[in-house]
Amino acid sequence: VREGISWLRLDATSASVFAVALIVLAVLARRARGRGAEITASASLEAGIICALFALWQVVGGLTRGHFAGGYAHGLDVWRAERWLHLPSEAAFQRPFLSHPLVIQSADYFYDTAHLTLMVVFLVWLWVRHRDRYPFWRNVIVGFTAMALLIQMIPVAPPRLIDVHMVDTAMLYNQSVYAAIPSSLGDVYAAMPSIHVGWAVLIGLAVVTASSSRWRWLALSHPVVTIWAVVVTANHYWLDGIVAVALLAIAGAAETWR
Repeated sequence: VREGISWLRLDATSASVFAVALIVLAVLARRARGRGAEITASASLEAGIICALFALWQVVGGLTRGHFAGGYAHGLDVWRAERWLHLPSEAAFQRPFLSHPLVIQSADYFYDTAHLTLMVVFLVWLWVRHRDRYPFWRNVIVGFTAMALLIQMIPVAPPRLIDVHMVDTAMLYNQSVYAAIPSSLGDVYAAMPSIHVGWAVLIGLAVVTASSSRWRWLALSHPVVTIWAVVVTANHYWLDGIVAVALLAIAGAAETWR
C-alpha cells in the first residue's frame, strides 16, 4: 500500500524527542550573543512548542484509537441529521467525480499530505513575515484542536465506512494511510469534527487578515479545496466541517477576548 508523505509516520515519541532537542537548542542559543542567536532561540522555541503539541495530539488521539463502539451508529446519526437539515447528499456530490480517476487520486493525495504540510508552511511563513500575529493564531490552533479532540473521543464513522452508497476512494486506488497501519492505531472513527477543515479555514483567514498582499485572497482556495477533498474522498460529512468552523469561531473569540 502506498502511503504518500503521511505525517502519521511521525509518532508521539519522535515528536517529543524533536521538541526536547529544539527547546534545549533554544536555551543554549539564549545564552549566546548576537542577532543570529536571538533568532535561533526564538525559532527553536516555537518549533519545539509545535512539536510538543503534535506529540500531545498523537497521545490524546491514541486514547480513542481502537474504540469503535457506537461509531457506526453515530455516523448514521450524522447522515440522518444532514437529511433532516436538507443538506446536499455527499453521495450525490461524489458521484460525478468517480469517473475521473486522476481527479480522485489527486484528492486522496491532497487529503493525505496537505493537512499538516501546509500547516507547517503556514506557521513558518507567519513567524517569519508576521511575527506579531503569530502568538494569536498559534493559540487559536491550540484551542480549536483541543476542543476538536475532546469531541472526537465520541467515535463517529466517516461516510466511507457506513452504508450510504459512497466509495472509499483511497482504498479503491490503494492510497489509504489506514490500510497500512493496525486498526488499533488508525483513528478511523474520528470523523466529527473535521480538523482538516478547521485548520484549512484558519489558514485562509489568517493569511487574509495578516497579509496586505493583493495575492492573499488566493489563500481562501485552501479551505475550498480541502472541503471538496474531504467530502469527495468520503472521509467527512458536511456537518463535520460545519462543526469545525463553529469550534474555530469559539477558539478565535476566546483568544480575542482573553
